[in-house]
Amino acid sequence: MPHQYDMPMRRAISALVVSVFALVFMHGAWAIRLVNPVFSRYLGAGLPGGPNALLMVRGRSSDRLYRAPVAILELHERRFVQAAFGEVGWVRNLRAAGRCRIIKGRDSAVLDAVELTPHVAGAIMREALAPYQRSGLLRTVVGPTTRPPVGVLHYFGVRVDDTPDEYVAHARNQPLFELLTQA
Repeated sequence: MPHQYDMPMRRAISALVVSVFALVFMHGAWAIRLVNPVFSRYLGAGLPGGPNALLMVRGRSSDRLYRAPVAILELHERRFVQAAFGEVGWVRNLRAAGRCRIIKGRDSAVLDAVELTPHVAGAIMREALAPYQRSGLLRTVVGPTTRPPVGVLHYFGVRVDDTPDEYVAHARNQPLFELLTQA
């Protein structure tokens, strides 16, 4: 039986890991390449990673199994994964395979992956960020044009008050996949 202090310690470790990953994320692809192998092992061990999960997908030509840490967006009981760095290997592999395994904490599932059109993806991202428009406290802390999730908004160059067309333009460069339970 877990000790009463195990959960707060797990939460603290998770918050630290996610914070370090967010800081690295903001400094670009070179930093991600350094951290991804360690973060992949961390997530693969079933340790908590906030919204992050381990995506496993077969290579489109090698048939080798590839692993990549990704952030899962959950919105209205739907799950999505977005390609923060554009057309990277896992994106091309996922597009070709159409399915992946997601490991999040101690849960694991094989899911179908459907790439959304930029128009649909842009609308989903806009809806996901819409609640941040109404936060007066956050606006005071981080300024009137860039609001949390600050790291993600900063990297993507997105503002929560962008127009729908601006969200579609961003979605053209960062493909969005919906993850569906297999029938």
